[in-house]
Amino acid sequence: MKTERGPSPADKVTPNGHKPNLKERAVINQSVVLAREAHSYHAHFFAFINALILAKILLIGEDLHLGNRFRHKPLLYSIFYKCFVFMIFFIGVHILERVIEGVWSGRTIAQSFPDIGGGSLKGILSLGATVFVALIPFFAFREISRVIGSSELWSLLLNPGTRVYTLQLRPQQ
Repeated sequence: MKTERGPSPADKVTPNGHKPNLKERAVINQSVVLAREAHSYHAHFFAFINALILAKILLIGEDLHLGNRFRHKPLLYSIFYKCFVFMIFFIGVHILERVIEGVWSGRTIAQSFPDIGGGSLKGILSLGATVFVALIPFFAFREISRVIGSSELWSLLLNPGTRVYTLQLRPQQ
């Protein structure tokens, strides 16, 4: 749906007939954008709080040893399995959160059950795929760190220069 808008404040000619140059238009556009975005700080705050809650849920899942089934298989299996298990765990916790919130507000469990991904199978699969893909880098670093050791991983990531590492067999933790 396309909406018709008037000219941008940066495109208007001033009362004295002076048309703003590129720098002046950029400053005007920046102030207009910032004025529109000023109301989204609350959304950013809640997104930050939600990220902290998800991190706590992730740590709880790790304490429960979720996704450790393929720990002794190739890393790719372990990473993808953990992503899948934690995707299911996150969606389950989300459902539980919405049901508890609804029951607390006086609704029934059926009324509180969320429409995940818009309620359609396609939406649920899209949400699951998004969570799965978002978890891949996290678990890739965690599993590589588990295999080569966290100090070696940090050394590899933060120290300058190219290093050659040889992996030695060591007991699994």
